[in-house]
Amino acid sequence: MTAIPSVLITGASSGIGATYAERFARRGHDLVLVARDRARMEASAARLRRETGVAIDIIQADLTQVGELAAVEARLRDDMRIGILVNNAGASVGGSFLEQATDDVARIVALNTTALLRLASAIAPRLAQAGDGAIINIGSVVGLAPEFGMTVYGATKAFVLFLSQGLSLELAPTGVYVQAVLPAATRTEIWERAGTDINTLSGVMEVGELVDAALVGFDRREPVTIPPLPDVGQWDALQAVRQAMLPNFRQEHAAERYRTAA
Repeated sequence: MTAIPSVLITGASSGIGATYAERFARRGHDLVLVARDRARMEASAARLRRETGVAIDIIQADLTQVGELAAVEARLRDDMRIGILVNNAGASVGGSFLEQATDDVARIVALNTTALLRLASAIAPRLAQAGDGAIINIGSVVGLAPEFGMTVYGATKAFVLFLSQGLSLELAPTGVYVQAVLPAATRTEIWERAGTDINTLSGVMEVGELVDAALVGFDRREPVTIPPLPDVGQWDALQAVRQAMLPNFRQEHAAERYRTAA
């Protein structure tokens, strides 16, 4: 792997992905940008090449399409220069679960979970063999909070968090770093695409602040980075309670409370 690895970023035409591209380019990393909107990526790439001198390749791809996803997987498997994957591409859909069309939510699941999983699976063996590299998976605090009412989107982001934590446990001994980033409401186009006017929401973080905070967590090698969370002790306490339950899951018999009639 090169001293300064290339970074492949999905969902790179706008929002969080485009901002990651900006930040990594200014750190001296060559880029591979992946998204559906080639024109926007070309414009961003031209500016970043001019301003930073890094090399930038573009892959136009809809990651819900098997063939186009496979092309990105192949690039991750075969390009030894790529040492960092930013799994950012994602989408949501408006309305409640009862209002959402099955095909619409199935596409959300395909993009937010299946594509992310396949891309991580494509690069992880190569990084593990090299003993270096990183996978950044963009999740959401919604994955921790069914109370927010975004049932399918939240479920996909819960998957991203669990996958990231599991991969971190598996890959850390090989030298590969896995980070889950959990934004809250961030000013990106995902809201408009889901039919929500972001200007009606409060507590919305600007995308630059979000990515800068995520990169602080990246540099610190945090397994989970939650940029809007003021007190990291709350996350630590949640983890401690969860881990305290683990020994109780290995029981031959049901707990006493389930062996007594109500």
